Amino acid sequence: MSAIRLSPSGKLVEGKPGETVLETLENAGYALQNNCRAGACGECKVKVLDGEFDQGMVLDMALSQEERAQGYGLMCMCKPLSDELEIDWGTDDAKPKLFPPRENVRCVVVDRIERTPRIAEIRLRPVGEAIRFWPGQYVSLSDTQKTITPRSYSIANAPRPDGEIVLQITRVPDGATSNWVHDNATPGSMINLSGPYGTFIGDPGTDSPVLCLAAGTGLAPIMGLTDAALRRGFKQPVHLLFSARTEADVYCKGMMELWNVRHRRFKFIPTLTQEEKEGFQQGRIPELLPKQYPDLSKHALYIAGSPEFVDDCIKAAKALGAQDEMIHTEGFFDQSAPVVPTADQLVSA
Repeated sequence: MSAIRLSPSGKLVEGKPGETVLETLENAGYALQNNCRAGACGECKVKVLDGEFDQGMVLDMALSQEERAQGYGLMCMCKPLSDELEIDWGTDDAKPKLFPPRENVRCVVVDRIERTPRIAEIRLRPVGEAIRFWPGQYVSLSDTQKTITPRSYSIANAPRPDGEIVLQITRVPDGATSNWVHDNATPGSMINLSGPYGTFIGDPGTDSPVLCLAAGTGLAPIMGLTDAALRRGFKQPVHLLFSARTEADVYCKGMMELWNVRHRRFKFIPTLTQEEKEGFQQGRIPELLPKQYPDLSKHALYIAGSPEFVDDCIKAAKALGAQDEMIHTEGFFDQSAPVVPTADQLVSA
């Protein structure tokens, strides 16, 4: 049995015989970037600082001879040979380093779905190199002619090999950008994206039950985080409470039902605030929490929605024992500027 030490945090992750470094980290809850998982794309390239390892069969285009000589390896195929393998990964608190934001990445709208009368979902793919992001982050959107004010929208999916980014945009009566998207963004349209931004990527070391609370399009970043966690086989329960005004405002029900069926630890709980319907919880999430989750002292919480919704949920969760360090939030402000990560949070170029 070998262990993986993360530098600079010093965190030690115990592995099982025969596991790759990627598998060991994923089994411990750490989200190391990856794509092909077969030594062909280079997405999981990390520098090994100390220890011996078997790299396995990888393509030179994914890991050059020069990179091998410098100590780099592809973690999807890398298997430790020494008792301890030290790798250069993460920040001082062992969170993943973020990808540097890029400006004005031209994308094509490949599909559009009217999720509700007020919410349009657009699916975009980059014309050139894909935007690398972590689930839970967001991008800034504008038209290619730059005639509308850029606005930030959360990414509603986990990273995909084709680089597709899913955005769910609510039409705001006086919102020039959201109205432009609803009126003009159709399949074949060109759109500029900048990003990724934000640090709502969760705690990679979480090994506790997860409770997600979302309202409106606050569901978007929660979907990205949940999708990624379920794909990598997160072993703890993941419950998602979604607040909507009426049944018509509950969207993505098909995806939620698929997750319910595929993942026995996942549970979707829709709530309604303005009507009563069979099969739905009635009332605001902060008021429902004590009945559903009387003790939140061991839960990791992810909360996204309007600032008022987020604040009310935090107060309710803390009253039930939720710990500050276990609460992660994303409040949607109409005029909020993109949060650019600091240099020590970024992946080295």
